[in-house]
Amino acid sequence: MLSKEDNETLCRVGPGTTMGEMFRQYWLPALTSDELPAVDCPPVRIKLLGEELIAFRTTSGDVGLIHNACPHRGASLFFGRNEEEGLRCVYHGWKFDVSGDCVDMPSEPAESNFKTKVHAKAYRTHERNGIVWAYLGTREDAPPLPELEANLYPVEDTRITVLHRANNWMQGWEGEMDTVHAAFLHGGAARIDQTEPGSLVYYEIKNRSGKFSVRDTEYGTAYSMYRPAEEDTYYHRIGHMLFPCFAMVPPGPLGAGPAFIAYVPMDDYHTLEWNVFSRRRRIMPGSGDIIAGVRRTDGPDRDYIPNGTGWFDRYNLTQNFENDFMVDRKAQSEWLSYTGIRGIRQQDMAMTESMGPIMDRSREHLGTTDALIIRTRRKMLACARALRENGVVPPGVDSPEVYHQRSGGIILPRSADWWESTSELREKFEVGSEMPAAEVPLN
Repeated sequence: MLSKEDNETLCRVGPGTTMGEMFRQYWLPALTSDELPAVDCPPVRIKLLGEELIAFRTTSGDVGLIHNACPHRGASLFFGRNEEEGLRCVYHGWKFDVSGDCVDMPSEPAESNFKTKVHAKAYRTHERNGIVWAYLGTREDAPPLPELEANLYPVEDTRITVLHRANNWMQGWEGEMDTVHAAFLHGGAARIDQTEPGSLVYYEIKNRSGKFSVRDTEYGTAYSMYRPAEEDTYYHRIGHMLFPCFAMVPPGPLGAGPAFIAYVPMDDYHTLEWNVFSRRRRIMPGSGDIIAGVRRTDGPDRDYIPNGTGWFDRYNLTQNFENDFMVDRKAQSEWLSYTGIRGIRQQDMAMTESMGPIMDRSREHLGTTDALIIRTRRKMLACARALRENGVVPPGVDSPEVYHQRSGGIILPRSADWWESTSELREKFEVGSEMPAAEVPLN
């Protein structure tokens, strides 16, 4: 269990916090490109790491990310006019460019140079293949974007889904570390006679428990959860926790295709969960990608509420905690569904939101299958404190290539070293270089 002090350190990401400082070392997904569909289109409210920001696309197509409050009188720039390479506050007409410089101040005398002394806080952005990334750090030369393979393919070859989750970011991220829950929460109603003998899902249903092998890596942590397959083999579910909030989980065969999940903190109590995968992802027959007739990609079974303009009005589902995620108790009692909740992610949301906005980890009782959670928490806390106390740069910040990983399931001889035996499949990377993208500079 975690102490209350460590739990606070781990979960709080606002300005000035220990973990918040670590997050600000990295580029983070902020919004999808199609949320700003045209030049000079209406701005969008964005909450990121506890800061209220306004995103806008300029006349030339760049994306600006600027503090919500106008530095003049504090009025919201959400109501601003997006015109001619800048966002103009409608209160007094002050206009700011993507770097936060005031480029026009019509309320002041023409001879005044006051505008040269006013600056709105703004952050750098980088748009790459359907995602607008944001860097909230202070380095003069921003680090490179992480080379997450699924975001390096053209947008037409990529699928991106986003989901608002009303709990702390760490609860969602830890859910990806807890891979053993897939055999219960998502596949608990599946029967062995519904699976293909010798498939990955067959071994998962045959033996729902498992053992963990966990290791530190240069990008965070990695794991295999393994269970018996045949008499001389194990079925390994191999995945990665890539700092600060990325995950690669094993729903299909190892090496089948690039994908990642990100749990990006809006604030301490709200998270945007990103799922990004290449449409070139290959699913092999019998891989276990289907459990009890339900495909383990969970896009079609989500009903989204249209996005609104509030801070938390993006990417919400009709199923939510207030309506008990529309649990179907009849389906549950008749074993048509283990949970009675439609949708893989909705099942996850019901569990993590029921823990409260920030889980009190000082009250939990962790078992052997929580080894990855324990290891990753310790490393996150150690890295965040090393940054604050000694200026040690966290894993992956300046080494984008360490994110060249893939995840998935595989059958290996019981004598095999799972890490060494899978290096070719794990490190498979089919993109030669990053697709061209323009970074917005700050003065």
